[in-house]
Amino acid sequence: MQTVRPPSVSGMFYPGDKAILSHDVRVFIASACSSNLIPKALIVPHAGYMYSGAIAASAYATLTAITSNIRRVVLLGPTHRVSIRGLALPGVDAFDTPLGTVQIDSEAVKIIENLPQVVVSSHAHAQEHSLEVQLPFLQTVLSDFKLLPLAVGMATAEEVAGVLELLWGGEETLIVISSDLSHYLPYEIARQRDASTVQCVLNQSLLTSHDQACGATPINGMILAARNHHLAVHLLDLRNSGDTAGSKDGVVGYASFVFTSPV
Repeated sequence: MQTVRPPSVSGMFYPGDKAILSHDVRVFIASACSSNLIPKALIVPHAGYMYSGAIAASAYATLTAITSNIRRVVLLGPTHRVSIRGLALPGVDAFDTPLGTVQIDSEAVKIIENLPQVVVSSHAHAQEHSLEVQLPFLQTVLSDFKLLPLAVGMATAEEVAGVLELLWGGEETLIVISSDLSHYLPYEIARQRDASTVQCVLNQSLLTSHDQACGATPINGMILAARNHHLAVHLLDLRNSGDTAGSKDGVVGYASFVFTSPV
């Protein structure tokens, strides 16, 4: 019998109603600026859609030209509720959202499951929003894909990059890194802090603190992999919750990036 992870933040971070969710995501995608970039990897935020949905959509909109190519999505995000060592597989067969069921890529699981930095933890995934909130975007933009979700806890950039290297594949494989930027700083301080963090990513310099980005570890692993594969990185959008739907007293930063192969 198939084991399925049910949605845990449906109705909170994004609409729980299928029709409303589908409409909202399509509007976000349609409203995003067009781009001719062809991505191998994305960095996207993971807050509630009213705060960061438009920023995430700017990255997902770049997939529209290659949607038929992508068959595997390797999705990495930080753990917020459960402390783990390494990168955690969910130990289930599928993830559910209001838009339907996404199958786990069992072949991809076999490729990495025996690595020392890879563990299995359904507990780490059960209430983790950083991965879940990406799925409705992927379900809307892509036509047919399987998922390899990894909840990243205490790990080195090299350990993350080692996993990415084994799963790198070709044009059929997309890598998505889920991360917000600074948290709960005053608006102008956050803008300065996030601008500095963005410059690090654009320079492919490793982040030194999770104060810069809650997903600093998977971002750093992606940067190492990008260096190895000579990818270029482009900023698509940079805003914070004070720009979208929140107070400017204490904001959360959001950015979207795309990594592209060299011409």
